[in-house]
Amino acid sequence: MSIDVERLSFSYGAHPVLRDVSFRAEPGQLVAVLGPNGAGKSTTMKIITGFLEDFTGQVQVCGIDIRKHPLQAKACIGYLPEHNPLYPDMFIKEYLLHVARLYRMDNPVKRVKDIVELTGLLPEETKKIGELSKGYRQRVGLAQALVHNPEVLILDEPMTGLDPNQLEEIRHLIIRIGKDKTVLLSTHIMQEV
Repeated sequence: MSIDVERLSFSYGAHPVLRDVSFRAEPGQLVAVLGPNGAGKSTTMKIITGFLEDFTGQVQVCGIDIRKHPLQAKACIGYLPEHNPLYPDMFIKEYLLHVARLYRMDNPVKRVKDIVELTGLLPEETKKIGELSKGYRQRVGLAQALVHNPEVLILDEPMTGLDPNQLEEIRHLIIRIGKDKTVLLSTHIMQEV
């Protein structure tokens, strides 16, 4: 089981956001969490990725309890949050190499080359991140989420703000990636699902 969420509940102070949420995602599945803004999609993603800890219920990623062994569980996850945190003054390869080194990967230069090709960043590879369109910035975010070759990819609203051409390209990229990984994505737009 790649993702196993059992009876997940969470509140921001006195305001309950999630109540008894349960679902599973198997290896090789592409699963979408669909709901309106404010429904708790991002909160669910933050709990699964270990960013929020004060929840009730149980969350396992690749069979690892996110509470008991957070570092081991997080090592299995690639995460693209809703607000893609990038460094606009860094070049694409420079940024991805930085991320790969944080993961202490063997041969990070080759991995970055491979991930640049996989995510379709080759036409823009010599640019700084701040010079990229929204669609290419999303690709950089996907590349950083994939650079350590995680088993689980979590994408929070990955298509927000993209134009129709960018939407189509990102959809195809997610489908291609989803053949080898468990992908959990959130959206409030039914057509994206």
